[in-house]
Amino acid sequence: MAIATTLIFFLVILSASLHLHTNTVQAQQRRQSNITLGSTLTPTTNSSWLSVSGLYAFGFYPEGNGYAVGVFLAGILEKTVVWTANRDNAPVPSNATLVLTSDGRLVLQQPQSQDTDIENLTQPASYASMLDSGNFVLYNSDHNIIWQSFDHPTDTILPGQILLAGHELFSRASETNYSTGIFRLSMQQDGHLVQYPVSAPSYTAPYSYWASGTNMYGDNCSLHLDGDGHLYMLNATGTTNIKNLSDAEPTKEEKMYRMTIDVDGIFRVYSLRRTLDPKEKWSIWWNSSFDKCDPKGLCGLNGFCISNDTEAECRCLPGFVSVDPSSWAFGCVRNFIAESCKIKNGDSNTKYYKMSSLENTIWEDDSYSVLQLSSRKECEDACLQDCNCEAALFKDQQCKKQRLPLRFGRRLLSDSNVALIKVGESFSPNTEGVPTRSDNPPKKPKKELRLDILIIGVSLLVFSLMMLAISVFDVSTEKVACCIAAYVF
Repeated sequence: MAIATTLIFFLVILSASLHLHTNTVQAQQRRQSNITLGSTLTPTTNSSWLSVSGLYAFGFYPEGNGYAVGVFLAGILEKTVVWTANRDNAPVPSNATLVLTSDGRLVLQQPQSQDTDIENLTQPASYASMLDSGNFVLYNSDHNIIWQSFDHPTDTILPGQILLAGHELFSRASETNYSTGIFRLSMQQDGHLVQYPVSAPSYTAPYSYWASGTNMYGDNCSLHLDGDGHLYMLNATGTTNIKNLSDAEPTKEEKMYRMTIDVDGIFRVYSLRRTLDPKEKWSIWWNSSFDKCDPKGLCGLNGFCISNDTEAECRCLPGFVSVDPSSWAFGCVRNFIAESCKIKNGDSNTKYYKMSSLENTIWEDDSYSVLQLSSRKECEDACLQDCNCEAALFKDQQCKKQRLPLRFGRRLLSDSNVALIKVGESFSPNTEGVPTRSDNPPKKPKKELRLDILIIGVSLLVFSLMMLAISVFDVSTEKVACCIAAYVF
């Protein structure tokens, strides 16, 4: 009896274990939708492969005048792209095709164009899957991952995704252009997480604008984001938390999170409530900086940033105008024609140029000459007398001569630095660093009476009267000439 009871108990436990295992496998399968070899996508029909829940999708999305390929949120109205393939390639037309080929390659095909591989595989894929985590994955015949989008982030990391040492995130070019922008977030090999402008001549401390302060932890540190909004860094072994950037969000609501380096150069953690409302929008849970003028190079070459409440405003140097007001990253250019340097026998350059000042602004120090001068006026004169000098920075009796362009400018009221800019003599600057234009159009010059033109006109009139008299009244030429001469003189 005891043996029978024990046997029945064992069979019940075994049955429950098998049932639990079956449910676990089925649940895992429900979270993964396999894409078989030969599957295709086109931008206008069957444009994406969805994850099982329909939250994420891999495929075509509209960009510019065509389409790009990437991973994006499909379950909400707000367009949110979290990964882009070949992001600096031009958008593709509506007749492009994305194929998981029979030989295990993921290829973008365009008519009359060479096929483009979405990824570089070391072995052929047997199938693919768009996971509910936002990770697009390719597998081999042994069901091992041979490539995944999580290993190649563009501007975003998602929960469960890791930014490893030696990897970087790059901002996108604009809110609607997902190509590489002007800012980078670098997980350096020395354990430091640092932000730089892409235009920096070197990726060293003087050109950074945000840093984690963890360079003492050495190689192979990494950046992690958890499913509760917790952003943090681990040491090389992956066991010790060396830096908390954002805390976990204390909420009972079910939310999803992402960390993105934005167009403005600041990286943020965003949260989104998981609801049935497709109109739900992302909200900011954490910022790397609250001062939007912190990112160096935001306003481009010869432009500078002004903090306006919580917003950043870009302006140009005196004598310069924006290349493209819709994208300040292109910077500013002169709005006058620069004269050639004309200084002879000690004659000053003031005949062609004047100096315009810009108070409380800081710039990259790329000076080619530094003078100890007691006044701003002396610094201005020194720049005017120097053909190579196009600007000068004056502070604490130091006059630093600069060549254009000026970079990384911002207004900082706590700094006494003055930028002195050489501009055309006809330019009239104002105090805000933008050109002043008169609202009144120039008056047209008065026309002067020309004596030579008057004489020619009278002569033609006299000749016409002579011909008329001869033909109509049959008067001799001599008589007509005498009469007209008597009248004129």
